[in-house]
Amino acid sequence: MPERDFLDEMIDKRTARNAEFPRVMAAARRRRELLRALAGQREEQKRSQTAIAAAMETSQSFVARLESTAADAKISTVDRYADSLGFVVQYHLIPMADADGAPPVVVESSSKR
Repeated sequence: MPERDFLDEMIDKRTARNAEFPRVMAAARRRRELLRALAGQREEQKRSQTAIAAAMETSQSFVARLESTAADAKISTVDRYADSLGFVVQYHLIPMADADGAPPVVVESSSKR
């Protein structure tokens, strides 16, 4: 078992104060994975943040923040980002008991590519 570090201790302390903390962190992790997947698709398509920003009618700096730090982005913003890359975001409800085994993000490639 790996040695526990400061982050482990901080999570333990936060959880002691709020039993919902691990669930909140897991939700934030899933949102971050979705935004990272979108950034990965942008890079795979060899498109710049500036080009995506133009398609979304926003600024390059907004796209940069979205890709790096915006773990709590609006659903409509995520939908616009996905649309600018030729994707649509679909939502699937998974029972909490089964969530640990489910991938946080699934990217399907088009059979026409």
